[in-house]
Amino acid sequence: MKILINPPASDWAKICERPVFPAEDLEDKVKDILGKVQQKGDMALKELTSLFDGANIEDLKVSQDEIEKAKLEVSEELKDAISIAAQNIRTFHSSQKEKETIVETMPGVECWRKSVPIEKVGLYIPGGSAPLFSTILMLGVPARIAGCKTLVLCTPPDKNGKINPAVLYTANFLGITEIFKVGGAQAIAALAYGTETVPKVDKIFGPGNQFVTKAKELVQKNGIAIDLPAGPSEVLVIADNSADADFVASDLLSQAEHGPDSQVVLLSDSSAFIEKVKVALDEQLSDLPRAALAEQALQNSFSVVLNSISECIDFSNLYAPEHLILAIENAEEFADQIKNAGSVFLGSYSCESAGDYASGTNHTLPTNGYARSYSGVSLDSFVKKITFQNISKLGLRNIGRTVEVMAEAEQLLAHRNAVSIRLKKIQDEK
Repeated sequence: MKILINPPASDWAKICERPVFPAEDLEDKVKDILGKVQQKGDMALKELTSLFDGANIEDLKVSQDEIEKAKLEVSEELKDAISIAAQNIRTFHSSQKEKETIVETMPGVECWRKSVPIEKVGLYIPGGSAPLFSTILMLGVPARIAGCKTLVLCTPPDKNGKINPAVLYTANFLGITEIFKVGGAQAIAALAYGTETVPKVDKIFGPGNQFVTKAKELVQKNGIAIDLPAGPSEVLVIADNSADADFVASDLLSQAEHGPDSQVVLLSDSSAFIEKVKVALDEQLSDLPRAALAEQALQNSFSVVLNSISECIDFSNLYAPEHLILAIENAEEFADQIKNAGSVFLGSYSCESAGDYASGTNHTLPTNGYARSYSGVSLDSFVKKITFQNISKLGLRNIGRTVEVMAEAEQLLAHRNAVSIRLKKIQDEK
């Protein structure tokens, strides 16, 4: 993990660029996968699952028997943890419901907006080296609160064609029954276009590797909605001398262990503190089962010493991290200065892992600088907002001339006439 000392502000944009992990002909390969699924449906899914996951699948859909067996394999302690996390996520996302309010913009003209659930949503849950059953909670809970009618879950199987029991238990816990053994770009294709077995959905949610991300990007061009650009995980920590070096090191490693393409960043106004964190990283790294992955991520990560915490915040706003931790004195006082971040953790005890699992906030967040313009997944992600208006005769008399004048100015006379004809009939009724 390299250390940069007071780099000039003119260099910050270059420093903030994420590492690029080239995949030869990535777009062409993903287009080929999408095309195969469109043309051959379930047959393509089975062939691609055999090729990429080494599993020969007879039935793509998970059976109720498999779900019942999974429920027996999950410990009571984990079941309790999932229940607590789900309740916290439910509480936080339920608070995001908006009250439908009718606004009279002028006498006789009423306008309002209504949240309507997206009917069919697809949830992609990565498998790979870590079964992310927590992502099912982050997507499934708000989808249920929103009132989405159909939830379709895709996740890759292991080489034996099995799904991790915790994934199946969590899906069942939320009442998700449409569960399919398919991962990667082919899963995104199945959700986007539908197959004989996998239903087509209206919007696709969930993180994944570069193939999944590229697939989501490509199907979006074909009119299939996605949640947000979600690439490799990242965290930026701003720390001063009041912070605990062991805490900070643990936060950095919690993201580094996701994989070699993750990036972690430490900013501080103290070079001595950064040295302390470096020592703590070495000590903690040796105890991690995923140390090799974390070490690769650290090679693509960096620390920066700047002149002040305010400068650190300026740098962070330029970097726009997925996760931002303020391990500084009086962290709450700096909250208003944060302009770009997916999710912010204030103080030394607000560890990023709490947000990943159970505090209640959503962990599906924009990465790669997209926090400058995107929000993380929320209740709003699962609804569309439809506006309504109700105009009475009085209302049309009040607003009509305004519309006529504007339509004439745009030379759209049919627009004008739609008002003028009504106004004349109202006048004739008198």
